[in-house]
Amino acid sequence: MADVMWFSELSKEDIGIAGGKGASLAEMYNAGFPIPPGFVVTAQAYKKFLKESGIAESIYSILKNLDVENTAKLQEASKKIKNIIMGAEMPKSVRNAIVEAYDALCLDRELMRKAKREVVDILKSAREQTFVAVRSSATAEDLPTASFAGQQETYLNVRGAENVVNAVQRCWASLFTARAIYYRVKNNFPHEKVFIAVVVQRMVDSKKSGVIFSTNPVTENENEIMIEAGWGLGEAVVSGAITPDEYIVEKSTFKIVDKKISKQDWMFTRDPRAGTTIKREVPEEKKNAQVLTDSEIVELAKYAKRIEEYYGSPQDIEYAIEDNNIYIVQSRPITTLKKKEKKEEEKKEEEGKILVKGIGASPGKASGRVKIVHGMEDLNKVEKGDVLVTEMTNPDMVPTMKKAAAIVTNSGGSTCHAAIVSREMGIPCIVGTQKATEVLKEGSIVTVDAYSGKVYEGKIEEEKKEEVKKEIISEEAKIPIETVTSIKVIVGLPDMAEKAAATGADGVGLLRAEFMIVGKEKEHPSYLLKHGRKDELVKNLSEGIIQIAKAFPGKPVWYRTSDFRTDEYRDLKGGEEEPKEDNPMLGWHGIRRGIDQKELLKAEFEAIKIAHDKGYTNVGVMLPMVTHIEQIKKAKELLKEIGLEPRENIDFGVMIETPAAVQIIEEICKEGIDFISFGTNDLTQFTLAVDRNNPIVQKLYDEMHPAVLRQLKYVIDVCKKYNVETSICGQAGSRPEMAEFLVKAGIDSISVNIDAVERIRHVVAKAERKLLLDVARKDLEI
Repeated sequence: MADVMWFSELSKEDIGIAGGKGASLAEMYNAGFPIPPGFVVTAQAYKKFLKESGIAESIYSILKNLDVENTAKLQEASKKIKNIIMGAEMPKSVRNAIVEAYDALCLDRELMRKAKREVVDILKSAREQTFVAVRSSATAEDLPTASFAGQQETYLNVRGAENVVNAVQRCWASLFTARAIYYRVKNNFPHEKVFIAVVVQRMVDSKKSGVIFSTNPVTENENEIMIEAGWGLGEAVVSGAITPDEYIVEKSTFKIVDKKISKQDWMFTRDPRAGTTIKREVPEEKKNAQVLTDSEIVELAKYAKRIEEYYGSPQDIEYAIEDNNIYIVQSRPITTLKKKEKKEEEKKEEEGKILVKGIGASPGKASGRVKIVHGMEDLNKVEKGDVLVTEMTNPDMVPTMKKAAAIVTNSGGSTCHAAIVSREMGIPCIVGTQKATEVLKEGSIVTVDAYSGKVYEGKIEEEKKEEVKKEIISEEAKIPIETVTSIKVIVGLPDMAEKAAATGADGVGLLRAEFMIVGKEKEHPSYLLKHGRKDELVKNLSEGIIQIAKAFPGKPVWYRTSDFRTDEYRDLKGGEEEPKEDNPMLGWHGIRRGIDQKELLKAEFEAIKIAHDKGYTNVGVMLPMVTHIEQIKKAKELLKEIGLEPRENIDFGVMIETPAAVQIIEEICKEGIDFISFGTNDLTQFTLAVDRNNPIVQKLYDEMHPAVLRQLKYVIDVCKKYNVETSICGQAGSRPEMAEFLVKAGIDSISVNIDAVERIRHVVAKAERKLLLDVARKDLEI
């Protein structure tokens, strides 16, 4: 096997020779895509280097029995191995092959083939040395689909044969960076079977660059192409170091349907004198300007569609633009898409009469018979497969909601009760229609399309779906992603515990107790206490807690004490005496009610104590709606009365969901807590003075409002000072942009809906990689 092979000599089948990156570039080059020319220093050349230098035994002996969890030893081992590789002599045959190939790359290779030897010699002597990118492309014997994306190094703007040879050897050494060693050990890839090829490719001195996703990776809409763009070289966009422009293009028509223009203050570019990559300020007139022209956006979209069709699966594509010429510099499968059929919202507009519109709060689509629920007395008429239509759901409707094919409400927003519970159950739900109970007719058949927020007349037949024959997820996506930031899940129903645990979540960041407290009979807990049925309440509650804790062995499960409002309690059996409040959101609920009704709060604590006594000590307690330090002190006293010592034998924390709690966070930390969790649903509505259940003002409800974000950052900073763990359990945690902000702010964990765990873990992993990259750059500057 040759030490060096040109793109024209390789194909996508040659992963074992050229690695995944090299094989992919060669395939596209030969298919006629605008790929900058290049060659590959093959994996066989690296094997020859190991054999002839005799260093393999030394390398693998250092790695044998290495504890990769010991950071100091891992770093030391990495440093030793890289020094061994850089100190070894490259075989002359490999060196000469690289030098000759680089010389050829500096010329027109086709011209060289046709020219006489003497002419070639003259051309070589007069050549101008070309800037190249030297990229690692790892591969593994017996593991052709294994992915090592992002594990090894890339060197840009390399010029001169000797510098290219040195860069190739540095790429070989990068096979043993600390992160690469750790990654292989954690994914059970034997070091001895992992090799590395190196791609040497003409460097594009890009003025604009970025990434194209041939399928929208956020919405997974297969008819949308997402393009990200930044000024200068592509490293800033690819690494996530800047916020790029974002353009959405309709794949079927190439119509630009959305643009998000981001301010860009700096860029990476090539130093024209030294040839090195430097960071420089973006010219003032370009900082707020659209990076790509509309014609460039459309042309890139067309390339993306062609490449996707060529490979037969959605692609993550890197591009660069130099002198108005577009170049594709890399393409690989998108690794975050699930194997699934085409989503309904990606289809053409449904044919049918639209009856009502609202906010699509829980995705999905279903048809069924309308059952309008005005009050508790109407719940019994809802049968399995019906469409439940009501003003707004409440906790005592949960058993009935489980039977519904879909749910439609007059009021509510994306964080209302119906939305939260429907997402947890996986039921299509539209909220905020304002008039569904008036327009929809009892017993009529409707189709609820919660992707678009529309309810159609009659049953709209599904298009017959063809069997999915091709997997659109690469093997890389099957490898569990590890993040420093814990990704937890929100659970409120014991029956959903196994499904929640199957996501691989790092624990339960919010265990909602309300649905367990009211039980199947929908009885007011105070009614049970009043009639001497406390033991029954505690037993049922403890069984639910244990069922959830059992599904998460060794992982934290944070139980939030009851946070029912008076309007939610009133319809329960025995709730007739509930006070009527003008604004229940600001009224008697959370820990303020728990302190007033100590027997109920103690009953909850006793249920947790039973769980602890049975070995489920991973259950912690979390207080909602904290506004005063005294509330925390009194709750601690009640815990001690039943035999639980806060911070000693049980994790104890509070929710930060009021501006008051934000303002006194330092006092709260000093009082003594293990953790805090942001309740962004309420924190947002209280900060912005927006009722989150009022559809009229939903457009003003925004968890990403600067006033909310500043509060989150302030609390995280204070908690770090006191070694208090920080988390979030509001619905905002399931938003990718919020997750990215929280990682940058330094949060310890993020709790999300069951269906968002995988998506948010990918978002968090990307944000963490960017932070590591920033740290690495600062170290280099030092």
